[in-house]
Amino acid sequence: MADANDSLGLRDAVFDLPEQMAAAVRSLTVTGPLPAHDEIANVLVLGTGAAGWVGDLLSAVAGPFMPVPLVVHKGFEPPSFVDASTLVVAISASGDSPEVVASAGVCVEAGATLFAVTSGGQLGAMADAAEAPTVFLPHAESATPVPPRARIGALAIPVLKAFDTLGLFPGGRDWIAAAIDQVRTRRDQLAEPDSDAARLARSLAGTMPLVYGGGVLGGVAATRWKAQINQSAKSPAFVGELPDVVHGELAGWGQHGDITRQVLSLVLLRHDEEPPAVAEQFELVETWSDEVMSSIHTVQAAGDGALAQLLDLAFFGDVVALELAERYGIDPGPTPVIAPSPAEDPARVEAP
Repeated sequence: MADANDSLGLRDAVFDLPEQMAAAVRSLTVTGPLPAHDEIANVLVLGTGAAGWVGDLLSAVAGPFMPVPLVVHKGFEPPSFVDASTLVVAISASGDSPEVVASAGVCVEAGATLFAVTSGGQLGAMADAAEAPTVFLPHAESATPVPPRARIGALAIPVLKAFDTLGLFPGGRDWIAAAIDQVRTRRDQLAEPDSDAARLARSLAGTMPLVYGGGVLGGVAATRWKAQINQSAKSPAFVGELPDVVHGELAGWGQHGDITRQVLSLVLLRHDEEPPAVAEQFELVETWSDEVMSSIHTVQAAGDGALAQLLDLAFFGDVVALELAERYGIDPGPTPVIAPSPAEDPARVEAP
């Protein structure tokens, strides 16, 4: 039973991520055959919210190694290139994300192969009608289901497994195993009293975090931090990606430092996949931002491989957001501005 300050049990769900990932490896399998490797010319991933972020994860981790292009789409109208050679990975925990349902319908009409990851809803019905390969997620057993943003393991792992099976992402299962090990290690560290995440939240409290990540992987991690701080701590946060910020945004700190250093904190997300030139640019960012930020913090990823490092950074951000919510006295679970509260409509908590 979740306590009054965490009505959806979000903290337990976040800290359960390594077990969630392991369970997905064991139990979440595809119903029906996937297309043959040679029949796939491109992959389109559909998703919004947490599912959209999972699409970005797939693009950052698997995309660079895949022999065909992978495109992530988060809107209502899919790209015009979709045809019979497209594998459409539609991800929606509820099955009722309007953007995913609309785009998937257009793709099916265009002759694409649908591969759905969902617990049912309209997407599940569409997959059944099309006899499409599907990963059916387990339904929540309580009246206050955990939001999809705490189910990223269940949403991502089955797709990575499928890519490995198809020969689109060879060795994917090894990457998954390494990621589970790293998230478990980080989870145990951050579960300790006065952990690194708790101390960072203490420093960030009362400011608006600006989170910078290096390269595509760091940018995806930074986006997760922003979304979790927004939704769990109900607090503003902003995001940037190197090298792009050094070609534009960094110039914006040329004045108003007396204002920004009272309201902005900078978090730099570092990882082993950074190009050397990007690593050098982080030093430039610190130098030019030192006098215009309330504080500057660096979080270094750990783990073997891009998936482990990305999920390590993402998990760290999830816990920081929870710690901020606790400091603010805010329930981290419900997001009434996005969807009705659980008491009003339990089935629609963060519908994507």
